[in-house]
Amino acid sequence: MIRILTLLLGLTLAQGAQAQQLANRLFGAQDAPSRQQPMPVGSYARGCAAGLVQLPESGPTWQAMRLSRDRNYGHPELIGFLQALSVAATQVGWKGLYIGDISQPRGGPMTSGHASHQIGLDADVWMLPPPRLNLTVRERETISSIPVRSADQRSVTRNWTPSHHALLRAAASDDRVDRIFVAAAVKIEMCKTARRSDRAWLQKIRPVAGHDTHFHLRLKCPRGARFCQTQTPSVAELSKGGDGCDETLNWWVTDYLNPPKPSGKPSKPAPRAKTPREFTMADLPAQCVDVLNAR
Repeated sequence: MIRILTLLLGLTLAQGAQAQQLANRLFGAQDAPSRQQPMPVGSYARGCAAGLVQLPESGPTWQAMRLSRDRNYGHPELIGFLQALSVAATQVGWKGLYIGDISQPRGGPMTSGHASHQIGLDADVWMLPPPRLNLTVRERETISSIPVRSADQRSVTRNWTPSHHALLRAAASDDRVDRIFVAAAVKIEMCKTARRSDRAWLQKIRPVAGHDTHFHLRLKCPRGARFCQTQTPSVAELSKGGDGCDETLNWWVTDYLNPPKPSGKPSKPAPRAKTPREFTMADLPAQCVDVLNAR
């Protein structure tokens, strides 16, 4: 009896110690998915993922980039979606897709880079139309994508083409897609050129800083994913027929780039929230302990 109690106490202490360790180091050290049923756990920026599958490094219409990062794992639905989207890319004149970061083998916070990409439902797709799909491992580490917005962030460059528009429209038109993040200049350009009779999909195209060389694709929680937290709809989503092309879009190329000086007495700054790289296991959903420790 004493031996059993001692073992239980040791297990409790070990779990308590793990709960205080930085989650990004623990998840970043995993080199294989958990042998569990596929399940996104938590939210896109605070969670983990069970049973992820690896996007093959190369396929007939895609190549995974930056293989040294070991971030080409995703929920099976996302991996299938990316492969299908790479085929759709051939229908708009591309050879396929260069696919960037998806998630770590078990999701979770990353040691560098993204705040999201934690539950296997986010993926970055390069804006560079692949000139060829037989890049070596070394080339995938050194080649760069192309910027499709100007240096002043206010307009698209000549790198932006109708085929980019067509590819993003194809992705956003899929019911499984929750939203797609792009540079503000891209959203503004798409609002200008989209047909008046076909604009509902535009609502999913969202302006976010830092997305000038790739677009960030995010799927909704799959059906039956009971531990996955659905993203809160935005105001635009709640309004029927909104395409996100109203006057507030211009904020990204006006006040965001050149904030107006505050008037009146400055307010007390809000307490700084933890960043994902500061999360411990105690900050993540309880199920992430099982995902981390599963074989």
